[in-house]
Amino acid sequence: MDLKTTYLGLKLRTPLVPAASPLSEEIDGIKQMEDAGASAVVLYSLFEEQLRQDRAELDHHMEHGTESFAEALTYFPEPKEFRLGPEEYLKHIAAAKQAVRIPVIASLNGSSAGGWTEYAKGIQQAGADALELNIYYIPTNMDLSSAQVEQTYLDILKAVKATVTIPVAVKLSPFFTNFANMAKRLDEAGANGLVLFNRFYQPDIDLEALEVKPNILLSTPMAMRVPLRWIALLYGKVRPSLAATSGIHRATDVLKMLMAGADATMLCSALIRHGVRQIGVIERDMIAWMEEHEYESVTQLKGSLSQKNCPDASAFERAQYMRAISQYAAPESK
Repeated sequence: MDLKTTYLGLKLRTPLVPAASPLSEEIDGIKQMEDAGASAVVLYSLFEEQLRQDRAELDHHMEHGTESFAEALTYFPEPKEFRLGPEEYLKHIAAAKQAVRIPVIASLNGSSAGGWTEYAKGIQQAGADALELNIYYIPTNMDLSSAQVEQTYLDILKAVKATVTIPVAVKLSPFFTNFANMAKRLDEAGANGLVLFNRFYQPDIDLEALEVKPNILLSTPMAMRVPLRWIALLYGKVRPSLAATSGIHRATDVLKMLMAGADATMLCSALIRHGVRQIGVIERDMIAWMEEHEYESVTQLKGSLSQKNCPDASAFERAQYMRAISQYAAPESK
């Protein structure tokens, strides 16, 4: 069975790629993912706040004893909350490249151009095969227009693309007025890939401690519906590679994403919940399904049920919504 695919110009053995997560914090963990069948790995994210903290600490030592140092560090997460600092992250990339044969994709997580451009060059020099920009941006300024928010994404991408020559993917949310237009503009700005979609982790309230606390919920297969729709809509209309993420737990989820038009499928919650051996389970089940249905390759699957190739082009738009509502039968009350 030919499971080969191309993502960001990288030739991958299969579409199965572990997404950025704590599973890649140790070199042994990355090797285990390769042994389990991962075709590439996205390293855990380095956060913009870490770069700013690193710079602020340097300024503090240079200006120690003067009146110029503000208490900015109190607004950052504690250093112990981060696994590795900026310099250690570069060393981690180099060590990963030495340890495995699969492509290593670095990940930067932030919301402004900031120091990303300078650091992106370091990531390339450390040996990363590609770079994923996870733009996690929740605008709360009521005077900030949607056009300004969108321009922030484009400015970040353009600044990084001007600095590196390795492929750059943009991981973003679906929360745009017209996501199709945003995808087109990111394409025009030079994105080599679009990763659809990141999940905003919503805070919770602790009723006993009476405080707001962070809250992480692992995804379920239901979460794949939004990226499935948008990948199907974008397939064949934009040049960047399309990677599906969020809600991919089983071989059937991967197959659906490929039929919608995905070049790669990113795995995270499934691996955290079941362990990295789940990669091999998904690959085995993919092959079994493809053999049963007489498919010979991933290429044959890819985009076969995208909007471009779907017999009913309205299936991913409003008409399907109206059909779904009209066909739904409410359970009888007892």
